[in-house]
Formats: sequence, C-alpha cells, structure tokens
Amino acid sequence: MAVQLRALDHVTVCTRDLDASLAFYREVLGLELADWRPPFRFDGAWLALAGHAVVHLVAGRAVADPDGAVDHFAIAGAGSPETAKAELTARNIAFDERETPDGRFRQLFVRDPDGVKIEIVFDQQRPAA
Repeated sequence: MAVQLRALDHVTVCTRDLDASLAFYREVLGLELADWRPPFRFDGAWLALAGHAVVHLVAGRAVADPDGAVDHFAIAGAGSPETAKAELTARNIAFDERETPDGRFRQLFVRDPDGVKIEIVFDQQRPAA
C-alpha cells in the first residue's frame, strides 16, 4: 500500500534576495504574505494563496542551478491567459507560452528573480473566474 496523500502542500524556493523574491511573488503573482510562520532560525517568508501558504521562501540559500532536479512548479491561473500576458508584458517580465496538444491547457512560463521556473496554467475547459 502506498502512502496516502491529499494534495501538494507547498514549494520551498531558496533565494539570494528575499526582498526581490517577495516583490515578485506578491506583486507579479499576487500571492499574499502568510500571517503565520514558525520561528525558524533562518530568514524567509511564507506566501499564501486562498489562505494556504503555498510558497516558502528561504533566504540566503540560493543554489547554483535553480532548475536542479525539478524542472518547474505550477500555479493554476485565474481569469484569462490574455490578461496575465498583458500584466507580465506591462511589467517587462519575459514569458514563454505553450498549449497542450489537446488544447485544454494554456501555459505561461516565467522565472522568479533567482531563475526558478514557474508555470501559470489555465484550464480552457474551466470557466474563467
């Protein structure tokens, strides 16, 4: 029997510049600063989506290769891909756009200040919020 799981809880991202990463995740991706974080002995921040801390930033532990063994992490986009593309373009943030072969998912790939690849995925069969 396998370990029983419910959902992906969070992603930890190591950063060289906590302030730059906080600005990116809050201002570009719209995550909120979580109202609670354990009293770790290292600097960092937790960022929440719908009240759940989904990105944990850890300061001072940047890695030489931000891709490492993990290619990217994904966050479900709300609204339309066109609105997101306009926002990224207005902020001069480069992105790659892709679509799954069946056309169901449109994907925008961006990089955070430390080069971590993030996919913003839009389900074309789900009504836009």
